[in-house]
Amino acid sequence: MVPCDEAHHVCDKTQYKESSFWEKLKLHFHLMYCKACRKYTRNNKKLSSTIHKAKVECLDKKCKEAMKQEFEKALKDQLK
Repeated sequence: MVPCDEAHHVCDKTQYKESSFWEKLKLHFHLMYCKACRKYTRNNKKLSSTIHKAKVECLDKKCKEAMKQEFEKALKDQLK
C-alpha cells in the first residue's frame, strides 16, 4: 500500500515525466481505492493544463533581482 502523501508526490512526478514505471503502477493501484487522491490527481492535471494553455512566462533572474532590490530600497525608505 502507498500512503497518500507518497501518492501525491508520485502524481506530481508523473506530470513532469519524472516517475518510474513502478511508481506509476503503484499510483494507479492507489488511485483505484482512494477517492481523495483521484481528486488530487484530477485537479493537478487541470492546473497543469491551464498553466500550459495560458503560456505563462516567468521572469528571468536579472529581472527578479532588480525587483527585489527595488522593493528592499522602497521598504527601507518607508521605515525611515
